[in-house]
Amino acid sequence: MEPNGKHQLHERIFDVVEAIPVGKVATYGQIGSSVGGCSGQLVGFALASLRYAGGRRVPWQRVINRQGKISLTGPDAALQRALLEDEGVRFNADGVIDLEEFGWKP
Repeated sequence: MEPNGKHQLHERIFDVVEAIPVGKVATYGQIGSSVGGCSGQLVGFALASLRYAGGRRVPWQRVINRQGKISLTGPDAALQRALLEDEGVRFNADGVIDLEEFGWKP
């Protein structure tokens, strides 16, 4: 994919993630499907690139894996969990979010 095409895809991913309401989550695969069938892994790469995206504020914390878990590890995982809990998202004892209750249904 050309660099410009990659940039446009990332922008579409960011646009969809920005539409997730406070207190809701979506999966990487759900976001990928929303932007034209890209992989959940590519969505993860796009969100990881936000560190270098020039200050665009995208609520990256609202994207989790299909099991309802945070995929990040270490301090990044703790930050994501804290941000989600601040929005009212609850985790069970195993660290899983109930996608029926908190999953975004656009």
